[in-house]
Amino acid sequence: MTRLLEVRNLRASYGGRRILEDVSLHVGESEVVTVIGHNGAGKSTLLRSIFRLVPWSEGEILLKGEPIHRFAPNRILAAGLAYVPQHRSIFPKLTVGENLWMGGYLVADKALLARRLRDVEQLFPLLAERRAQLAGTLSGGEQRMLEVARTLLTDPRVIMLDEPSIGLAPRMVDAVFETVRLLRGRGKAVLMVEQNVKKALAASDRGYVMTLGEIKLEDAAPRLIGDPRVAQLYMGQLKTAP
Repeated sequence: MTRLLEVRNLRASYGGRRILEDVSLHVGESEVVTVIGHNGAGKSTLLRSIFRLVPWSEGEILLKGEPIHRFAPNRILAAGLAYVPQHRSIFPKLTVGENLWMGGYLVADKALLARRLRDVEQLFPLLAERRAQLAGTLSGGEQRMLEVARTLLTDPRVIMLDEPSIGLAPRMVDAVFETVRLLRGRGKAVLMVEQNVKKALAASDRGYVMTLGEIKLEDAAPRLIGDPRVAQLYMGQLKTAP
């Protein structure tokens, strides 16, 4: 499987305290990969570091085999790597349709942008139905759907999702992970950080387990679901994996 995104030996620190320690991972074509771990394990810092939103000291990040670790976030997005943050990033006082158009600000060809918008609305018919509704009046799950849909207007190869199900009602949690499967079906690769371990792994091909800023386990997602070491590492009961 072709590796679309590769992270090699990434190290990052805050205020002199090391957060990430030699983190390496990869995501292949049309693959969903989830990083799980306890709070404070460094999962969100990992995604923010990849997107150059926090400083980091050592390592390499490759997208389609090309180094992007010196790019600014806007160039990373233009190169084909998108990031949906944990905290809501919609424009609440703009309509759903206006939010979607904002997602296409890097697309200079207006006809191409219009075609992508039609494709996205076919993919998410609920958003098409609510095109004129203020985005701030959507439910939490619908807002997350809007964020993902808006991201697709740049036609990224890889999408990073930071805690996509956080704070959502159970019904909308299921909808979020169905959206992840939908993205894979559309040929997108997904790198996801998530606290809802079972549901995230059930929607994934592979997974990594982080603790104290290090990758401790990597395996196929179905095997990780039943692996007793995952529970131990997730709860911080082990410092190293056997």
